[in-house]
Amino acid sequence: MLNRLKNKFKYLISGLSSLDNRPIGKTVLTIVLLLDLFILASLFQGLSDHTSQLVSPIEYIPQHCRDIVIAEEWNEGKRLTRIAQIAAEYRNRIYYPDTNAELMQVHPICLPITDLMLSIKRDALLSETLNAYLRYRNTTNQFSSELERSRAAYDTSLLEDIAEQAGNQDDVAAIKRQAKGVTAQLNRLSKEESQTRDLLLQNDAIQQLFSIIEGSSPQDRELLLQELRHLNFWYPVKRLGMELVFLLPLIVIFYLWNSKSLAKARPYQSLVSSHLLVVVFIPVLFKVLELVYEILPKKLLKHIFDWLQSFNLVAIWHYLSMGAGIAAALALIYVMQQRLFSQEKIVQKRIAKGQCQNCGVRLPAENNACFQCGFKLTRQCATCSKETFVYGKYCRECGASE
Repeated sequence: MLNRLKNKFKYLISGLSSLDNRPIGKTVLTIVLLLDLFILASLFQGLSDHTSQLVSPIEYIPQHCRDIVIAEEWNEGKRLTRIAQIAAEYRNRIYYPDTNAELMQVHPICLPITDLMLSIKRDALLSETLNAYLRYRNTTNQFSSELERSRAAYDTSLLEDIAEQAGNQDDVAAIKRQAKGVTAQLNRLSKEESQTRDLLLQNDAIQQLFSIIEGSSPQDRELLLQELRHLNFWYPVKRLGMELVFLLPLIVIFYLWNSKSLAKARPYQSLVSSHLLVVVFIPVLFKVLELVYEILPKKLLKHIFDWLQSFNLVAIWHYLSMGAGIAAALALIYVMQQRLFSQEKIVQKRIAKGQCQNCGVRLPAENNACFQCGFKLTRQCATCSKETFVYGKYCRECGASE
């Protein structure tokens, strides 16, 4: 069974670059590679569309619900501003999601909050009022900062004038007038902001949302936190399962197509099916590595780092990271050198390209020795006694193994 798989893999690899046992031309290779890119892009797009049916942690427990219930960040001074910011983001969207489907995916604790947030965002008049409140608030903060700078400059100029006892009061008067003007604008903006805030607080949806925020309990927080931890751990596994469900039928189809093409000696179909079989395994490898990354570095390695940090041994983490990097580099160098760029493979490529088997210089077809290094290119075959390449695996005349 193992030898059969090895032979199958060998035929598959050789079929990637040959047609009728001859190397494929550059034009054909370009067409096949373009097909590979098209299929690869289609596979990743299909994976994205297929896994979008799975409810993600951020959809099941939306960010605003996490901030309200888990992080408890929506205190009384920030609530209205946060609502206004979310409404502004919704107004600036290029397209709007399916709100009915969005509500069906939300956790029961988050559902009333999300429902009210959607109601607020879809209310055009309320959204415009929230936007005005946010604009007043931002402008007020800007003028407050400017007023602080003017007061600091006025105090500095006044102290310098007193210290020098100079008669010139022009700079101090100008700063004083500027501060007075900024104060008047700030008072006007503060009044408008206060009026807009009072108007918003009278809205039924906002009042209901504030009541839910104030009624959030520690039990709700703990339940959501446990759900979120569970989702963050198992969601990558479920996502990989859905991705494999999408990819496995294609792997089976391409494998059967390739096997039948090889059995019935269909070179063109063998070439294309070999490429497609390799291409379809690329997302599989990518997604498995993605799962390993999300489970190990984000979960296990984080706990290891926290444990080392608790004992003031963070340096060991960096030593281990560097050691792992060095080991990975050595393994990659070994594989590249032994498998891809071994001396045997280099010599075989030189023979195929009409180059010297020793130094690699290109030679005329009639040469029996290299004009650059003097290497004799041929020797006598032990089977047929005819001339064959020195480092050839098989005799070029009778095909006997050397």
